[in-house]
Amino acid sequence: MRILLMGNPNVGKSVIFSRLTGVHVISSNYPGTTVGYTQGTMKLGEGQAEIIDVPGTYTLEPTCEAERIALEMLPSGDVVVNVVDATNLERNLYLTLQLLESNVPVVVALNLWDDTKHRGIGIDLDKLRELLGVPVIPTVAVSGEGIKDLVSIIPRAVSPPQKARTSEERWAAVGQIVAQVQQISHRHHTWLEHMADASIRPLTGSIMALAILAGTFVAVRFISESLISYAIDPLFERLWAPVILRLSDLLGGSGLLHDLLIGNTTGGEIDFPGALGLLTTGLYVEFGMVLPYVFSFYLALGLLEDIGYLPRLAVLVDTVMHRLGLHGYAVIPTLLGFGCNVPGILATRILESKRERFIAATLISIAIPCASLQAMIFGLVGDRGVEYVLMVYGTLLAVWVVLGLILRYGVKGFTPELLIEIPPYRVPSRQAVLQKLWRRIRGFVVEATPIVLGGVLLINLFYSFGIFDAIADAAAPVVTTVLGLPKEAVVALIMGFLRKDVALGLMAPLDMTAGQLVVGSVVLAMSFPCIATFVILLREFGLRGVLKATAIMVAASLIAGGILNLILS
Repeated sequence: MRILLMGNPNVGKSVIFSRLTGVHVISSNYPGTTVGYTQGTMKLGEGQAEIIDVPGTYTLEPTCEAERIALEMLPSGDVVVNVVDATNLERNLYLTLQLLESNVPVVVALNLWDDTKHRGIGIDLDKLRELLGVPVIPTVAVSGEGIKDLVSIIPRAVSPPQKARTSEERWAAVGQIVAQVQQISHRHHTWLEHMADASIRPLTGSIMALAILAGTFVAVRFISESLISYAIDPLFERLWAPVILRLSDLLGGSGLLHDLLIGNTTGGEIDFPGALGLLTTGLYVEFGMVLPYVFSFYLALGLLEDIGYLPRLAVLVDTVMHRLGLHGYAVIPTLLGFGCNVPGILATRILESKRERFIAATLISIAIPCASLQAMIFGLVGDRGVEYVLMVYGTLLAVWVVLGLILRYGVKGFTPELLIEIPPYRVPSRQAVLQKLWRRIRGFVVEATPIVLGGVLLINLFYSFGIFDAIADAAAPVVTTVLGLPKEAVVALIMGFLRKDVALGLMAPLDMTAGQLVVGSVVLAMSFPCIATFVILLREFGLRGVLKATAIMVAASLIAGGILNLILS
């Protein structure tokens, strides 16, 4: 039996899915799209059933890509478990009636049942079952209440005969059902409800957003850098480095195979970020540099999702983001890029259209410096004066705005309106957050490992055959004339492809002026992304998309750097 979980966004489908399947699940993208769905198995009677968590949809009359895919997936199900927000029957029952009209066996899971009591909402379950003609089970997904009853009733799902209705008739039927089954009594707002109201008002919402995002940013950096400093780096240095040095001796300390697998071992030590070997840089880039940020980012994202804050943040910034060809949800990957560009670009998957994802990923790669590069900017450029740091960030902000406006009109496609349901604030379930985190981390490792290793191998071959030296010689005239930097800065700019903070550090001994450091920092931040970001861009947008983004990066960095050079010199 194939069971489809269907319902509006933010009704707890994913939590119910986790309750039914545990951790043995597979996350995939619908063929030909980046809209994700999750499938797993559960015990049903004496056998097993397949469960699919269908993308959230408000209607079977598609208004966006996710709703179109939900409609396409409907015929593949033997039973539909329609997850309904018990606190918002008016919105949710429209889809329920459409499912009943589709002649598919349906069971209704009346989720968030505990919230109805808090809100003074009374629902006559027997009357609702009578009017719908299908089983209705009240559930509280975060605690597991009602899940056992839901599983036991699935084999008795029915498809009662229903006449087809037009949209107006369907809304009228929803109103009639709600009037017969729901009663609302007066009650005072809770502090969470007051917070929910305040978080979407322009003034109070903006203050809350700044505080929450600043706290999230600090937490992501703290968790990531703590993992790197106290767990991952010691693991590589104390356990993995001796193994690599022993293997280096067995391979004779040099040669093509040695360089490909291990890379540079000057002085009998391993510089994992810069060695360029598959077993050194290849593993360290993903597990030592990127995975800690991915872990902390997905942990923070899961908490903000389950608490119910992200839709409010999206609504607050939607107008501004629309001017850049995006909608409000683009603020999430943009802010995450300040920790590490890789999770920021991965987070563009929450955006609906390919156009939005491309614009957001390109802007992140160009104008959003990662945490490690920011640390070097504050340390190296800030040593010359805080005004020069402000010049760097002011330039990147201006580039983000101007380039966003250009891409808005230059990239074909559409940016859909932000049509989302804003859920109430809830205390997240620890189990649900951890299960979601595990699925996302596992998906990242499976997808990214071969791409990162392939990228490191390619760069290694470029170095081995002198391709980078040729690039450096060709770029030197542009660097010295257009950007006004010393010829030796070419090496640092190319090194930025491996590690941008290290690349900026290479500029320190070049006796550059404060203005040259500002130009070098901006060009380094805006130019070709580091290898980890590059391979993720390749994975998300393909070779053609990466070539387009690269051309934009090179042109934008040269223009911005050239203008800065004219102003500061």
